Amino acid sequence: MRISYKKLWLLLLERDISKATLRTDLKLATGTMAKLNKGEEVALSVLMRICQYLRCDIGDICSVILEEKSTY
Repeated sequence: MRISYKKLWLLLLERDISKATLRTDLKLATGTMAKLNKGEEVALSVLMRICQYLRCDIGDICSVILEEKSTY
């Protein structure tokens, strides 16, 4: 299982908000922003702050990608 923030990036584009603006407005650490860019896990509190800033639901900014189990 992994997480995808593709919905977040699309939402930012729709609303004409740059990643730099998001980071600055929410005072996100550069490490947190790097994790978002790499599709790595970040704290739920960060995702909630992003949702509050964008006035959206958590499902509007991220999704879980289920990876198929390999059978041997």
